[in-house]
Amino acid sequence: MLVRSFLVLLLSLWIPFAVASGDDEDYVGYVELKPFVANFGESTQLHFVKCEITIQSGSEATQLALEDHIYAIRNDILFLLMAQSEESMNSVAAQKILAKKAILLVKQRLLEEEGEEMVTDLFFVSFVAQ
Repeated sequence: MLVRSFLVLLLSLWIPFAVASGDDEDYVGYVELKPFVANFGESTQLHFVKCEITIQSGSEATQLALEDHIYAIRNDILFLLMAQSEESMNSVAAQKILAKKAILLVKQRLLEEEGEEMVTDLFFVSFVAQ
């Protein structure tokens, strides 16, 4: 009886650690960036883009790293948006390419600051160009 009680106690102490170790693999977090408003294009006419971006992280450490470097990430994305031409903002296919460029910038920033590429995806939640 005493051995059985000891085994139950030992098992009950081990289960939370086994469950906690698997949580990080299933973790999905999102970091929402404040909306961007930027001008773009090389012509004399003014063109503006307003977009909202959400970055997907695969761990709590990634989410904390994103929050730590959020201002540098915003700066990188803002300059990317400003460097676009009218053609790269008008079609959905071009906007998908822009999203891929943006996630590469985020990964590069985190690689420089944290030593690893930590993000899993980047989404344009809204995107308006005129």
